[in-house]
Amino acid sequence: QVQLVESGGGLVQAGGSLRLSCAASGRTFSNYNMGWFRQAPGKEREFVAAIRWSGDSSYYFDSAKGRFTISRDNAKNTVYLQMNSLKPEDTAVYHCAASSREYLHSYIDWYEFWGQGTQVTVSS
Repeated sequence: QVQLVESGGGLVQAGGSLRLSCAASGRTFSNYNMGWFRQAPGKEREFVAAIRWSGDSSYYFDSAKGRFTISRDNAKNTVYLQMNSLKPEDTAVYHCAASSREYLHSYIDWYEFWGQGTQVTVSS
């Protein structure tokens, strides 16, 4: 089992920034590729970004490219999502997830472990 706890969400004005953190415990964190997903009210959960277990490769959803940066610190068992130039449409609950698959991917069903999420609200 891998336990994941997100933090860093909050209320921010459009154009502002937030840094989300996801702390992992349980099994060896560096064995897992990590992803961030988000779910807005009334919408399906969608992929935002993923990072390889080693931190040397990342993958982003189109709307996140150039604005969001995923990173990880395996010594701290933590993955981050730096979000800049936030827009009201970024408002959602953000979840981190862990996948033991070899390759980076955006498939929700291939992530075995999930955090409870942290709320991000962007006001216009």
